[in-house]
Amino acid sequence: MLEIIVPYFLGIDGGGTKTTCAVGDEACVLATTTAGPSNIVRVGESQTRESLQRCVRQACAAAGISLEEVTRTCVGGSGAARPDLAEIVRGMLAEILHSPIDVVGDMEIALEAAFASGPGVIVIAGTGSIAYGRDGKGKSIRAGGWGFAIGDEGSAHWIGRAGVSAVLRASDLQGETRRDEAASLGEDLCRKWGVTSLLDLARAANSIPPPDFAALFPAVEASKDELARQVLRQAGRELAQVAELVIRRLFGEKESVVPVAMTGGVFRHSELVRDVFYNELRKLEARAEVNRQVIDPVEGALRIARRGTPRN
Repeated sequence: MLEIIVPYFLGIDGGGTKTTCAVGDEACVLATTTAGPSNIVRVGESQTRESLQRCVRQACAAAGISLEEVTRTCVGGSGAARPDLAEIVRGMLAEILHSPIDVVGDMEIALEAAFASGPGVIVIAGTGSIAYGRDGKGKSIRAGGWGFAIGDEGSAHWIGRAGVSAVLRASDLQGETRRDEAASLGEDLCRKWGVTSLLDLARAANSIPPPDFAALFPAVEASKDELARQVLRQAGRELAQVAELVIRRLFGEKESVVPVAMTGGVFRHSELVRDVFYNELRKLEARAEVNRQVIDPVEGALRIARRGTPRN
C-alpha cells in the first residue's frame, strides 16, 4: 500500500508586538498560535529567534504535526524583506525547519491576504504604519513607513507618542478646564509606564534608548478624554492621507473603483480610527472602495506558502 504524504504549510506574520503562525494543509487552516514580537529591526535577533521558533513549535503541536512534516513556510515581517535581514530570519527558522522558507515584507503578505493577485491598496496600522498598492499590471508603490523617529503616522507608536505630547501640552495651557481634560489620560499613561507624575512621564518619553510608545496605544484607545479622541481622529486622518497618496500615484485616472483594505492592531482595536479613516479617505478619493473588515495578514503568508513562491 502506498503511503499518502499530506503537504503542510506555515504562514507567519512577524510583527513588532506579536508573531502569528498559521498551519494549514492544501485547503484548511489547522491551527493558529501567537508568540512575542519578531520585528528584527525593532527587537533584535535574540528576541526574533525566540518568538519565531516558539510560535512555529506551538503551532505545529496544536495542529498535531511534526516540524519535519512542514512542506514550505512563508514569513512576512516589517523590514524582513531586506536581503540581509531576510537571510538572518531564514537562518533562524532553518534551525528547526528543513524545508523551503520564503521571507517577504509584511506589505506583501497583507496585500496577498486582501486582494490575492488583484489590484488594490492595503494600509497597515500596527506598531508602525505604511500604505502599499498594486495596479492591474503588477506595478507596486508604497508610501509612509519611514520609521518611528520620523514617520509611521497613525501607528500605535505614533498614537502613544502623540498622546504623551497632547497631555504635556495641555498641562502647559492656562485654565483648569484643559488641565482637567487631560488629567485622566495623563494618569493612564503614567500608570502604563510605571511613573507617578507628568514630569516623570516627560523624562521617560525623552529617555535613550527611546521608550515603547506603542505600549501606550491601549490606554489612549480606552480613554474617554477628548484629548485621546483627538489623537485617534488625527491618526485616522493621517492614514487616509497616505492611502490617498498611493491611489493617486499608482492609479492616476485609470480606474473608476480602487479597492482598499485595512490591517493591523490599530485598525483592529479602534473603531474610531477605522471610522475616521473610512470617511476621510472617501472625501479625499471618491474612487476608494474600503473593505470595512480588518484583514489578517497571516492568511496571505499561508497562501504564499501553499503557492510555493511570492508574487513579483
